[in-house]
Amino acid sequence: MTLALPPAFSPLTLSPRSALAFPQPPPLRRLRELFEACVARLHDPPRLELRIDVQHPPQSIETELDALHRRLHDPDDALSRCASLPSPFPGLVLRHREADGEHYLYVEDVANGRLAGYTVFNRLIEVDRRTDRHVRAPHSKYAAAYQGRGIASAVYELALAGRAGVHDADGGAFFLVTGARQSVGAHALWQALGRRHPLRYVALHGKRMHDLGRLPSPTQRNDLNTRMILLGRGWSLERLHALGLLQREAEAANELLRRRA
Repeated sequence: MTLALPPAFSPLTLSPRSALAFPQPPPLRRLRELFEACVARLHDPPRLELRIDVQHPPQSIETELDALHRRLHDPDDALSRCASLPSPFPGLVLRHREADGEHYLYVEDVANGRLAGYTVFNRLIEVDRRTDRHVRAPHSKYAAAYQGRGIASAVYELALAGRAGVHDADGGAFFLVTGARQSVGAHALWQALGRRHPLRYVALHGKRMHDLGRLPSPTQRNDLNTRMILLGRGWSLERLHALGLLQREAEAANELLRRRA
């Protein structure tokens, strides 16, 4: 037996404008809102920072610093042989060690018997041997109680001056480069140091650094190969180019892109 469809659901009764015939367009008001949002994004100022998405849980930092502090005072541990240096902060002592070309500066709060934090100046696998002699990538971890006191900034300044045992293969200062990502605090630190030292953007390709100038395009800033560099004592843009540590062609191409934009 064949069952007939009710008249209300018969295909012949569907109006071309019925919601059952095809999906209806969004209301005009919604279309206007989408259009205005797109226009607003076009007028947003460009974001100058790199990828700022690193966040270390405070408790994990405290746990790591406690373990390092115990090692610094364990006579059977290699960390106990770190060289002790005066620091620019009362009550704090710097401890330096070098391992395989990487430099570690530990900041110890002697009065309170704890480690305030540390900065390590890492080598980069993304650069060739000639560049590796003169550049390091700093990474820092400091306990919450010691953040915002200028300690990390002072440690970076020591490296940029070639002091506290942190120096390049020729005994001079390093120039520093960021990692692929930064935390909010690290980015703020680099911006502050960039007001006292030459700061520039570079692209890492083929084991070489390519100059992107002071204001690369938004697309280039979002590229994981784009980094910032800070020039330490004795370094200049001219010296980097003369030694072949920084290639010029990317800067010219980037300027052309900015003009076209």
